Amino acid sequence: MTTKTLAPRQARSRESERKLLKAATEVLGQHGVDGATIPRIAEHAGLTPGAIYRRFPDKNALLETVVQAILENQDARLRVVLTPVMTQQIPLPVLAEHLITSMLLSHRVNAGLLRGLREFARGHDNVAFKNRITKIERRTLQYVVDLFLQHRKQIRHPNPALAVSFAFMALSSTLCELTLEVYDVKKWQAFLPKDDKALVRELKCMFLSYLGIGDRE
Repeated sequence: MTTKTLAPRQARSRESERKLLKAATEVLGQHGVDGATIPRIAEHAGLTPGAIYRRFPDKNALLETVVQAILENQDARLRVVLTPVMTQQIPLPVLAEHLITSMLLSHRVNAGLLRGLREFARGHDNVAFKNRITKIERRTLQYVVDLFLQHRKQIRHPNPALAVSFAFMALSSTLCELTLEVYDVKKWQAFLPKDDKALVRELKCMFLSYLGIGDRE
């Protein structure tokens, strides 16, 4: 009898937490760190502030959970969308273009949320939290590097692993600057590719060139 009673309660509890994390994610993306207040998140989730405080001691603890969940979900989704078996059969230039296009689209669609994530991570002083998210980010980077290293015979850089990891980090940094730092980008618009199609082409060239591969198709 006790087991039958606990199961529905546990299911409701998990659903409430799912709704809460989803609401916090959306509010963070729309209003930034300062605007992601407990009352606003509670209203968005259809909960009371007290219900949130029963789960999390403060806003920082809630946002830590949100950020970690986002990174873990991204890592899991990447492993479903790009598997070693799949990417082994894709030519390296095509794989690079697919990755760059997907990343650019994600940055465009989720720009507000990505700004919120960066703002929270940079302004947060919880060392244990930073270590957790760094571990997830390193795991994701290593997975991407390993996918590309399946084509190591085509990579002419003397250190293929270093080349792929550095090229990917340069790509990520460039995308963040071009899609998230909106005011700075506007100042340099005359020097940038005219549209996203051209931007993907140039980023692909940059990425492959560092690997020692020339491709402008």
